[in-house]
Amino acid sequence: MAQDKKGRKLPKGIRQRSSNYEGRFTYRYKEYTVQGSTISETQKLMRELKYKLEHGIYVEKNKMTYQDWFDVWLNEYKANQVKMGTIQTYQYCYDSMIKKTLGNAYMSDLRGEHIQRLYNNLMKDGYEVATISTASVILYSSLEQALRNGIIEKNPAKDAIPPRNKGQKKIKEAMTKEQQALFMQYANDSYLYNFFAILLRTGMRCGELRGLKYGDIDRKKNVIHIRRTMKFKKGSGIIEDTPKTKNSLRDIPLTEDILQLLEEQRKFWGFKVERIDRYLFCDDREKPLQANAISKEINRIVELINTETEFPHITPHTFRHTFATRAIEAGMQPQTLKTILGHSSLSMTMDLYSHVMPDTKAEEMKKISCVF
Repeated sequence: MAQDKKGRKLPKGIRQRSSNYEGRFTYRYKEYTVQGSTISETQKLMRELKYKLEHGIYVEKNKMTYQDWFDVWLNEYKANQVKMGTIQTYQYCYDSMIKKTLGNAYMSDLRGEHIQRLYNNLMKDGYEVATISTASVILYSSLEQALRNGIIEKNPAKDAIPPRNKGQKKIKEAMTKEQQALFMQYANDSYLYNFFAILLRTGMRCGELRGLKYGDIDRKKNVIHIRRTMKFKKGSGIIEDTPKTKNSLRDIPLTEDILQLLEEQRKFWGFKVERIDRYLFCDDREKPLQANAISKEINRIVELINTETEFPHITPHTFRHTFATRAIEAGMQPQTLKTILGHSSLSMTMDLYSHVMPDTKAEEMKKISCVF
């Protein structure tokens, strides 16, 4: 039995090297080795490797492709750390932007120039910088974990430079007061009139409002509790998920006009049985609304408006930007707006809406002119 440098007996199959421990065992007449910084870590690595060999999921380092590793990284390292929506985004991003170019590449052959060429080609193909940034996060994070696991000796993503936005950031477009009034005028007969009206008055994300239930309307505290959002999961359909960030779990104060809209929506389908767990906005079978149904109805209304006058293309998120713009125009404090919108930081709110109302900034400057 092997001994460590102090003469103590080591567990079977483990020996001490100059800077770590090495574990060896034989499986089906072939020898395998692992290395760990401690005895317990080495034993753990031996158990894990034996499990993979016994269940046919072991891939030798020199034969492991990036596709092999991506699947392990996503399912074993990220699945229990990030939201389901993030997992779906990572999978979609990999399938659409990374898989074709790097999926079959052996991990041991990956170089920085391969990843750099991927970024450059994605730019040529017209992908947005923000989208390519997601691909760079996937590559860097997954390869960094592969480095920690001893699968590769260096993270090649460190040698590639993701593209950056040049010039000014694109300003989030909101409806003007005139456009807002015109849209709601043409939406008057829409089955989603109350939905659009509440979006404009609360700044809620579309998925948050789709996930709102009667039990979330707290008349005693006079607030709306934002506790979930709706997501589409391939193979499962529409499901509930936690809101975007921890700051998205929030309460939005109720106003009289919001209460009136909620009451009108409660009576919309004329359900005979009242249930606090029913979605506020649903179909006649009490199923939650689909995101594409919202977009389709917005497009229908905009097309109707465009038969008589020019109107810009808008999305469900436009209503959130419009609410924030109206709030700043009305003098709402940025910190208050941050809380209502559920932003993670004040800087995020200010970055998004610092362009709003230059005249407002001029008026604020006048307030301090008298002190000089």
